[in-house]
Amino acid sequence: MERLFGTDGVRGVANEYPMTPQIAMAIGRAGAQVLKAKARSIVIGKDTRTSCDMLEAALIAGITSAGCDALRAGILPTPGIAYLTKRLSAATGIVISASHNPAQENGIKFFGPDGFKLPDEVEEKIEGLIFARDEDLPHPTGSGIGRVHEIGDAQGQYVNFLKGIVLGLDLAGMKLVLDCANGATYEVGPELFRELGAEVVELSSKPDGGNINLDCGSLHPESLAKAVIEKKADLGLAFDGDGDRLIPCDESGRILDGDFTMAILAKFLKEEKKLANNCVVCTQMSNLGLDLALEGLGIESVRTKVGDRYVNEEMRRRGAVLGGEESGHIIFPDCHTTGDGIITALQLLRVMRETGEPLSKLAEVMHKFPQITVNVKVKNKPDLESIPEVQRAIADAKRELARRGRVLVRYSGTQPLCRVMVEGPTQDDVGRIANTIARLVEEKLG
Repeated sequence: MERLFGTDGVRGVANEYPMTPQIAMAIGRAGAQVLKAKARSIVIGKDTRTSCDMLEAALIAGITSAGCDALRAGILPTPGIAYLTKRLSAATGIVISASHNPAQENGIKFFGPDGFKLPDEVEEKIEGLIFARDEDLPHPTGSGIGRVHEIGDAQGQYVNFLKGIVLGLDLAGMKLVLDCANGATYEVGPELFRELGAEVVELSSKPDGGNINLDCGSLHPESLAKAVIEKKADLGLAFDGDGDRLIPCDESGRILDGDFTMAILAKFLKEEKKLANNCVVCTQMSNLGLDLALEGLGIESVRTKVGDRYVNEEMRRRGAVLGGEESGHIIFPDCHTTGDGIITALQLLRVMRETGEPLSKLAEVMHKFPQITVNVKVKNKPDLESIPEVQRAIADAKRELARRGRVLVRYSGTQPLCRVMVEGPTQDDVGRIANTIARLVEEKLG
């Protein structure tokens, strides 16, 4: 049977396999059974999608039937659930969200009691029990059945945690535009930045269950850039649906990405002598410009497979204090166990305050090579090396670009897509090469 768990939990169209109430209940039951050895409580949080209520009810049924208590946090960013899981010494934390994906999709992902995402082997144990025979699972009765509890002021607890990370940061006199993607940050984001003294202009902070990520947020920051210019703001901050990503926009309306954020913070941390082990961990998707910027600063650039869990694992192995993805998922292990868009924003603001420089000036640390990513819908995902025509096109592209660019062709871990990413000396070059490879992928797999 095909694996349910991808690079970031289980995802799909809500109310269609595998994101059905039946499977959600089985996931809750199996997760509780595997992880309840040290604790009998499980934190549950969600984003603003209509389907979250349905899936939450099913998960709770599974959790309580396994003898665990469900602690409801309500709507809260994904990193907020990771924080509460560790703080409350829960067996696990479960997030109902499809992150940056469209509203009709949803997902379920786990955090361990330490606040980190579960390793593959634990997910495999959970998956094995999802499809186990009912008679092979325990059936507690009476007082052995779990209960449901509300976490008091979950949002307030998370906001206080965030404020504690940047003690003394005063944003008085700054004007910020926040694009909350009609998602999980729509309340905690504006509340936090106002409490720190900033004037906040809100965008996409009125979720209706169907407008999460719709032409807004970190995937669509164009409205943010326009608002920054119109409002004469100092900075624009775009989060994604579950709040673990950040795409900033400088005062001129220029949209940046996670690579610029890492370059800015790496330079600052090195100057402060706080860049442990003098390295930054990024993925294969990061721009060649980041490598060159870090090289110029005398900092080692370490690349991993795509996915924040792989970045996090490599950071822990190396003792690194900064890493992330160009998509805006940045990790600060000294602050939190997982990527957090609000923490990333706070760190950028701290650099701006301490250096006195606008974001546009700070971003000069890096020059971005022209890059394009073409997403091709695929019906299945065979090993790309088994398709000779595609491999020849990739080899031809790499020979043409040599050291002036990069080519990366990979499947999405959460969607039926093949992503063709090309970097090179000019936009015309990367567009031509990417489209050539994408057409071949579509012919063979579309």
